[in-house]
Amino acid sequence: MELAIKIFQFILSISILVVLHELGHFLPAKWFKTRAEKFFLFFDPWFSIFSMKKINGKWQYKFLSKNLPDTETIVVDGKEKEVPIDISKLSDNDWRKHPEQTKYGIGWLPFGGYVKIAGMIDESMDKEQMKKPAQPWEFRSKPAWQRLIIMLGGVTVNFFLAWIIFGSLSYFNGETSFDTTKVETPMHYTNVAKAMGFEDGDKILKVDGKVQNNLDKLSLDILLSDQITVLRKGKEVTFNTNDDGKALAFKDENPKAFLNPRYAPVIDTIVNPKTAEAGLKVGDQVVSVNGQKINYYDELQGVVIKNAGKAINMEVLRAGAVQPLSLEVSKEGTLGIASYKQLEKFANTQHFTVVQSIGRGFTRSIESLTYQVKQFKLVFNKKVQGYKKVGGPLAIIKNMPVQKSKDGAVSINWSLFWSFTAMFSVWLAFLNLIPIPGLDGGHVLFTLWEVITGKPVPQKVLENAQMIGVIFLLGLMLLIFGSDIFKALTGSL
Repeated sequence: MELAIKIFQFILSISILVVLHELGHFLPAKWFKTRAEKFFLFFDPWFSIFSMKKINGKWQYKFLSKNLPDTETIVVDGKEKEVPIDISKLSDNDWRKHPEQTKYGIGWLPFGGYVKIAGMIDESMDKEQMKKPAQPWEFRSKPAWQRLIIMLGGVTVNFFLAWIIFGSLSYFNGETSFDTTKVETPMHYTNVAKAMGFEDGDKILKVDGKVQNNLDKLSLDILLSDQITVLRKGKEVTFNTNDDGKALAFKDENPKAFLNPRYAPVIDTIVNPKTAEAGLKVGDQVVSVNGQKINYYDELQGVVIKNAGKAINMEVLRAGAVQPLSLEVSKEGTLGIASYKQLEKFANTQHFTVVQSIGRGFTRSIESLTYQVKQFKLVFNKKVQGYKKVGGPLAIIKNMPVQKSKDGAVSINWSLFWSFTAMFSVWLAFLNLIPIPGLDGGHVLFTLWEVITGKPVPQKVLENAQMIGVIFLLGLMLLIFGSDIFKALTGSL
């Protein structure tokens, strides 16, 4: 059930992003009287799951229909030649006879979607159409400024979508963050953090010269940083973050888990019946384990893990008196206890008015994009090897957020779903603007060249560039998807 919900969320999020992105191209094309031949959610090589088209004022529908060719082979001077099909010879019910109407549909390959605009060199590589004289309803016959608007429409919609979603989340839900200024004791630094350069007792002052009071952002800022300033033994010390430590962080399932706040080991949750039967109660404060004094909850976790599969002697403070207990630690190194309520005192929730949420939506969109772009330095770092954490559709599905109730029921956490969709939307906007042929940024680059020089890029150059871009993108998709499959087979996904 959990997997089904994750897959549903992934398909829903991608569908929303793709449809709105393509609408960003489709609507300006219609405004400028440019013919859009196809509008598809997901790709449809060979056949489509569903399609529809308005013929003679009436909508017609098809299910699991095979794609019919737009060209035919004829013999000229004894040689075969592929030419556009003669639509005058087709029956009136043949959809190909009505190219002025857009064909809408759903493909079967969930790697995106597309709008096929007449007179434009795109992934369809329809060279035969481009050999004909330009028609007034074709993309290539439109002024450069109109073509630029059509091509930028998709990324513009993606950015505004992220802006609207982030702004709505800030207005309706507010923003809850872990405020490090409320942490009175020094942070707990794992061995990973110490490998980066931290020492026990350090108080973080600045990351690359900037103050960061949000714990989630602080962890990420440290991973992306070059220098950290801390208060160490009463003195302000600045050190360079060690890439070896960052590499260790990326080997963990959660790379940001190297930094944790310290709080008293007061038990507020017990989910293991055996632990409760042994005498541990909610409200107990752990004093010692096997004679070792426990001051903080992270110290308790460390001792318990070391005694996996063994019995431990624990002393707890209850109603002012010390109580001795004997508890069994699971083979996984857990007792089935937690101290969630201790963390609540560090939480800070901020609410926003409608006007404020508009500004927050924009800020969060830019912030999300900035963090994602900065992570490239970790992806291409030889020591950190962040590329090993890069995943494709399977990895994304695995990490889709779900909400679990106490009885084990799984449901969608809509706040996290929309947050993910907004983050993904602004990321797609950035990726599509990269000037690679085959992406929107490639078309924008060639159009800007025409605007600046006053001369269009030669048709042959456009065709060759598009072919190279498509091959590169297909290769990249295969590499990422292949990596997902390999990780799934080896259990490292």
